[in-house]
Amino acid sequence: MHATVRKIGNSRGVIIPAPFLAACGIGTEVELRMEGNSLILESIKIPRQGWFDGCKETDPAVQDTALWDAIEPGEDSGDWQW
Repeated sequence: MHATVRKIGNSRGVIIPAPFLAACGIGTEVELRMEGNSLILESIKIPRQGWFDGCKETDPAVQDTALWDAIEPGEDSGDWQW
């Protein structure tokens, strides 16, 4: 597909069709970089997005006690010395 580079103030811009933006998951901001003579536009990725998608949500009180009940003391279970 060919597009026209247009003057926008002191800069230049290209109109990107909405279906292209939707297919790439691009919203209002993009990551822009150069590779050789090419400009690369990427959607901005949110760090750690989706890490907890598969986790079950439980009552926080139950979750905390379940975590501590699962920990078994080892041989070095005494107090720490600083």
